[in-house]
Amino acid sequence: MSADGASAKDEDRNVNGEDADEIEVRDPISAPDADGVPRRTTRRFPKFTRDTARPEGAGRAAPGDALAARQWPIIAVLGVVALGLLLAALDVFRVGTILIGVGLLAGAVLRWLLPGVGMLAVRSRFTDIVTYGVLGTAIVLLALMAQPHPLLQIPFLKDTLHFTVDSS
Repeated sequence: MSADGASAKDEDRNVNGEDADEIEVRDPISAPDADGVPRRTTRRFPKFTRDTARPEGAGRAAPGDALAARQWPIIAVLGVVALGLLLAALDVFRVGTILIGVGLLAGAVLRWLLPGVGMLAVRSRFTDIVTYGVLGTAIVLLALMAQPHPLLQIPFLKDTLHFTVDSS
């Protein structure tokens, strides 16, 4: 018997009169409250998730038999990039790499102009536009400067090369 007059058997029961050992804890971070209902004791997410959240905008935008109706911007960009890769593999290097860069620049323009671009949107609008734009511009410029017979010559790059490579 305890100090307040309750027996040890009564101490093992919760408010509802159920045995305390029978409380089911649903995840390792939960603990039962006074009513025996598991409550989260921390704001952290559990280590193991049991379900996944639906993606943003996961509702039907088109009938179920429509072929990727919302994803046409990413399909267009990937199609142009794939064509560029195919041309580069078929030994039309300059045209292929320019096409890859143009595909990325088109992705930047689509991300800027369209409100919903499906999977083309990866980060914030600003970050996507800057990333696609900078990468597309760099690829196009490098394709134009590729040897032999570069279509674009930047004079200070030749001087920079002389400073970095010692002929002795």
